[in-house]
Formats: sequence, structure tokens, C-alpha cells
Amino acid sequence: MLKRYKLRNYNFRLVIMLVAISSIGILLVGSADPSLQKKQLIGVIGGLILMVIVSLMDYSWLLNFYWIFYVLNIVLLLAVAFMGSNKKGASRWIQIGGFQFQPTEVCKILLIMFFAMFLMKHEENLSTLKTILEALMLIAIPLILIIRQPDLKNTLTIAALFCILMYVAGLSYKIIGGTILVVVPLVVVLLLLITQTDIPIINNYQKDRIMAKLFSEDAEYSDDLRQQENSITAIGSGQLTGKGLNNNEVSSANKGKFVAESQNDFIFAVAGEELGYTGSCVLLLLLFGIVFESIRMSRRAKDLSGALICCGVASLVAIQGFINVAVATGLIPNTGTPLPFVSYGLTSLWSLYIGMGLVLNVGLQNRTYPGGEKKYEYRAYRTRH
Repeated sequence: MLKRYKLRNYNFRLVIMLVAISSIGILLVGSADPSLQKKQLIGVIGGLILMVIVSLMDYSWLLNFYWIFYVLNIVLLLAVAFMGSNKKGASRWIQIGGFQFQPTEVCKILLIMFFAMFLMKHEENLSTLKTILEALMLIAIPLILIIRQPDLKNTLTIAALFCILMYVAGLSYKIIGGTILVVVPLVVVLLLLITQTDIPIINNYQKDRIMAKLFSEDAEYSDDLRQQENSITAIGSGQLTGKGLNNNEVSSANKGKFVAESQNDFIFAVAGEELGYTGSCVLLLLLFGIVFESIRMSRRAKDLSGALICCGVASLVAIQGFINVAVATGLIPNTGTPLPFVSYGLTSLWSLYIGMGLVLNVGLQNRTYPGGEKKYEYRAYRTRH
């Protein structure tokens, strides 16, 4: 297998960007909480090793076990439901000895792999009612298990990821348009029910965060807004070049502990304050570069499953990156999502590196790879009907 790979097909640009953004992440995590820097460093090294190993494994061979990946995904989520450790009113983690991990992060990659194969096998019948209903039922089971944790942000993230995969696979524009016409009014009605009634649709803390964003002038929700307001202040205080890493300024929002979870959910606030506008832009450009390279490699994939893997991982990085930055800058209600490759959290970090390993393997098996000479163009770039 290794003899059939060509070194020139290995995307070293992507690897360099991943090492660069992870290195910045190590520095930022160390500044936010020095006790976690060594763990983050070990996590990055371990993630890079995992990425290289996975990048040399034939993704087409791995996808032969796609139903096993789906069952494993359900087993992990059920394990959280029955064995998960409860923190702050949510059961999202499994504790094994001194090691703790969040199965939902792993499940995102497993679902990308499963639907990459499932949608390729049903490519010709993708727009039929039977296939659409089957796909919806398959995604509904993990979504129900995740929302019960409760974990609204990851439920929405995986739902958005599923929609993107369906689009890339070639779902008809007629079905997409019809779905939008149905979903938009439902979302509006749901928001009205959440904000105007006491019907327990979501948890109270989730409702409070939405209400705080919509009614920011109401003193009742000031506590829910304070975290984001402090984050915005921290980012603005960094100005153009920032206050510098590990600074000891009394006015520092990071060092003064005005921003909670600064090593994870609000790591972008640390970047804005200590690296300034310039450093923040570098982080965003690196994230954009990682997403762009992954999508570019999807255009060269030898088959639809490879294209879906690349687009799925790219979408995951883009969605999580957007949510993290949008929360830190006050654009959307507060919800804890790690910044890809930057925030502290080994489960998320290793899962994303495994995803990137798959993307790199797709690049190694492009259309010039033995068996991929045929000019395959997946339906996302065909004329939809």
C-alpha cells in the first residue's frame, strides 16, 4: 500500500498550517492556565502522530466497516446516557480511571465516515423519498441521544454537518428548496414558543442564554451576558498588537479571571487580548486555510466518499470555528464550543486530527492514484435536477 502512495501528493501545506495553529494553541492555553500547557503539548504531539498513521491507511478500506462505525457511535452515546459523569447539569463525559473523554467529539468523525459511504452507495437514488427518509432516521437516533445529554450546540452542529453532506452528495435543489420553505417557519415558531411561553422545549439555562441575547437590556439576564461582555472587552483591549503572552497587567481580563473557561470556550478572547487584532487575524487565516485546503482536496478525490470525507471535516472545522469566534465576540448566544486545534480539550483535538488524517489520505489517493484514473466527478459538481 505505502509503495503506491506518492510523496508529492502529501499535502504538506495543510500539515504546516495544522502545526502552526496548534503551536499557537499551546501558547494560548499555557497563558490561560499554565498547568494545562504540558497536557496540551502532549495532546498536539499525540494528535500529529495519530494524523500521520491515519493518513497512511486506505480510507476506502476503512469505509468497508461503515456500519460498525455507526453502531460504535450509538454505543458510545448510550454509554454517556448510562455511565456519563455529570458536570454543571449535563452528562457528556465518560470517566475511565484518570482519563476523561467526550464521546460526542469522536462521534462527529464516525458519522462523517458512515455517511460518506452510505451516501455514495445511494448516490443514484439520493433524491428518492425512501433514501431521504432512511438517511433522516439514521441521523435522528444520534441527534436524540445527544440532545438528551443535554448538548444543544453539538446537536445543531451535527444537524448542519448532515445537511452539508447531503448537499455535497447531490441532493436535488427542488428538495433543498422545499425543505427550506418548511424549516424556516418551524424555526420561527420554535423561537416564539421559547421566548414567549413557558413550554419546556429546552433547558432553562439554554433558554436564559437565548433570552439574554434577544433582550440584552433586561437586567434579569445581565448575569448571562457578563461572560460575553468581558470577552468582548478583552478582545478590544488587545488593540492592534496585543498585550503579549503571559503578561501580568492588572487590567488583563485573562489574568484577572474576568473570563471563565478562557482555556477552552473563550480561548479567542485570550488571543484577542494577548496577540491583538494581528494575532487574531492570523488564527482566522490559518483556520480558513485548513478549510480551503480540505475542500480543494475534495475536488481531486477519486470517488464521492473521499469528497464527502474532505467536505465533512472541512465543514466541522468551519462550523466549530465560527461558533467559537461568534460567541467570544457576542454575535450569537453563549454556548461552549472549542476553537479547532487551539482550545484545550484532548478528545476534540485528537478527533479533529484523525479527521485531518483521513483528508490527507484522500489527497494521497487522488485521480492519478491506481484505480482512480477515471475522471470521476461527483454529483455536487454536476447539473442538479
